[in-house]
Amino acid sequence: MNYFEFYEIPVSFGVDAEALRKRFYALSKKYHPDFYTLESEEKQAEILRLSTLNNEAYETLRNPDRRMKYVLTLREALGEEGSNKLPPDFLMEMMELNEGLMELEFDPDPAVVADIRAQLEQKEAALEQEVTPLLVRFDADPTTNEGLDGVVDYYLKKRYLLRIRENLGKFAG
Repeated sequence: MNYFEFYEIPVSFGVDAEALRKRFYALSKKYHPDFYTLESEEKQAEILRLSTLNNEAYETLRNPDRRMKYVLTLREALGEEGSNKLPPDFLMEMMELNEGLMELEFDPDPAVVADIRAQLEQKEAALEQEVTPLLVRFDADPTTNEGLDGVVDYYLKKRYLLRIRENLGKFAG
């Protein structure tokens, strides 16, 4: 049973956060191990499994990035770690940012940090704008895999930009 089935909601990149939270608390109460202490060992083990599933499902579905990865994995659109490839044109664009990061190692400059941060924000906003129609289309018809290649590209690019942002944080003193 996948997390969406467990919560009885459709597979979607966008979820109602409040409804998700309410469902989590309702299932937390329903599957709380303390309510089953007098049951058989098998029943207690099943309740513990369901309680753990509830916690894992909530942690995954409430986080947009983890939820995206989960949906892409469910749909078998995302390859094994390390097998996914970023488009070469994107990597060429990132070369300038990476070179800027390397220069910061030898010559820390707050102006360069601010410039790289601004470029990152601009690229993230452009990516968000590109992927939004794909996410909306999928959520309107979650039976289709149309457009998922674009969502995979977005996911991989976003992760790449996050790594640059994390590296940039070392110089943002």
